[in-house]
Amino acid sequence: MRFFETLKNIWTIDELRKRLCITLLLILVYRLGCYVVLPGISPSDLDALSNFTNKSGLMQLLDMFSGGAFSQASIFALGIMPYITASIVIQLLGMVLPSFQKMQREGESGRQKLNQYTRFLTVLILVFQGPAYLINLRMQVAAAGGASGMTPWMIAYLTIILAAGSMFIMWLGERITDRGIGNGISFIILVGIIARLPEALGFEFMSRLPGSTGSQGGLIMFVVELILLFAVTVGAVLLVQGTRKVPVQYAKRMVGNRQYGGARQYIPLKVNAAGVMPIIFAQAIMFIPITLAGFSSEGASDFVATFSDINGFWYNFVYFILIVAFTYFYTAVTVRPNDIAENIKNNNGFIPGVKPGKATAAYLDSILSRITLPGSIFLGIVAILPAFARFFGVSQNFAQFFGGTSLLIIVGVVLDTLQQIESHLMMHHYDSLMRDGKIKGRTTGQAY
Repeated sequence: MRFFETLKNIWTIDELRKRLCITLLLILVYRLGCYVVLPGISPSDLDALSNFTNKSGLMQLLDMFSGGAFSQASIFALGIMPYITASIVIQLLGMVLPSFQKMQREGESGRQKLNQYTRFLTVLILVFQGPAYLINLRMQVAAAGGASGMTPWMIAYLTIILAAGSMFIMWLGERITDRGIGNGISFIILVGIIARLPEALGFEFMSRLPGSTGSQGGLIMFVVELILLFAVTVGAVLLVQGTRKVPVQYAKRMVGNRQYGGARQYIPLKVNAAGVMPIIFAQAIMFIPITLAGFSSEGASDFVATFSDINGFWYNFVYFILIVAFTYFYTAVTVRPNDIAENIKNNNGFIPGVKPGKATAAYLDSILSRITLPGSIFLGIVAILPAFARFFGVSQNFAQFFGGTSLLIIVGVVLDTLQQIESHLMMHHYDSLMRDGKIKGRTTGQAY
């Protein structure tokens, strides 16, 4: 009953209802675009690409991130991953180049400049990824005995369409952030992942029926898989929401006849302050070998073949290390102990037993280092769980949701979205109380 009451409250708020409707409309546009096939692509071409995608685990991941647009040869086939890759590069440049560091400290104007550079870099990445995708399609069609008829001029033409499709997805994400419920880019990735879940769940259920190929354990095994999936989901929620509270004592001060401060508050430092971004960053890096190979395993070097096998040891080992490294990197970018210490000092606060200023910053940095290590390790373990699930007989499609990138993105984005909806509800209730107070005040005044 409380759930339905919450839905009713959400729908009664005009602004929140408008934001939800805009978000749903933009998501509908995105999902429809995933089924708009590139010009000149025949059904036989799609069948060849779909067969290749089903055989390659890394291609399945790329298809999952694009919401199925990759295997459909859609105008949105390249999805949002080029933008994510560009964001990684820009943030790395912010760590080594003073000019980018200066823009990061300039506030909103600096952020706009960095976003502009990210868009330019996204277009540059698309110029390389578009032809690679189309050459892969032509090779797979040729391997299947067909002829795609893609000339160099047609590849250039379709590359422009693919680049425009990815940029349009990025625009949709920005509109969801500005006028929708927020987290636009992450929300688009979430929708693309969830769109594949019903099919994967149905396939896993059918494969466990008696008489089906690979039906070891039957429906009992399917129920066990669902229970384990629920347990992993709970663990992911605890990872995303886990915090370490640091006490801060504020000194008493008098302003006129009023006394301020004197109370003890707590600074919540997240165990996983980076959220799902390390997963997205690491996944984008792992896509590089298959991109350099032209999306084709034929004739690829041993290095490319090794890091294209999502079930292999080295792929998961490097993937795990990248997640741990990116967790520390993104935490250092987003959580700045020096700024927190300065804010505490400016508000006449201090951490009991720690001197204000540099000592406070060093203390906060040591706590972040201690809580980030287990958080990053657990994040990496959850990310590689699909490889263990496939090892124990879970189907390829369903194993992608058995932890890993899919589950963490779903949990993280859903929790962030619910938090934003809750903030809108609290703001509406606060505004209602303020309006009620003003009305009572005026009524009281009239009574006197």
